[in-house]
Amino acid sequence: MKNKIFMYLFIFSALLIVFQYVNSKNIHEENNAKIENYKTKIDKLKDSVRDIGDRAFGLSEFTLGYSDEALIYIEKRGYESDQLIALIEESLYEMNLSKEDHPLIPYAPMTENGKMIINAVRVLNHKWVITNFNDGEYWGELFLKYTLEQNGAITFEVVDSFLYPTN
Repeated sequence: MKNKIFMYLFIFSALLIVFQYVNSKNIHEENNAKIENYKTKIDKLKDSVRDIGDRAFGLSEFTLGYSDEALIYIEKRGYESDQLIALIEESLYEMNLSKEDHPLIPYAPMTENGKMIINAVRVLNHKWVITNFNDGEYWGELFLKYTLEQNGAITFEVVDSFLYPTN
């Protein structure tokens, strides 16, 4: 009788060990598959970060801070690049507040009670600025030339403009 009990306990223990082994093996394989999946995602994300960094570097080429000649020109005038960019942006955004049509945008608003306003400004160098504008529905871009006057004022001249067609 004791032998049968030990035999049943041995068989039960063996089955339990086999079950635990198979279960642990499945969990281990599943975790390894998840880890490989995460490694693949991480590699893709690293590639995306590298691509975004390359794209950002390419875009920074056409900014005021990238051009040494433009920075030297501005510093001779007594400005820091960040100070000048803020001054230009402020001047352009203040023109949005005029009661009449925007003085630089050569297009009249085409929406009822709309007004063309400048939304974004990018200072390209010590002479040029590019902006985009809209009236809530229609939008376009301006290419401006700016001049720093001796009295500290900034004057703008529209070099070219474009209003995107509607569909």
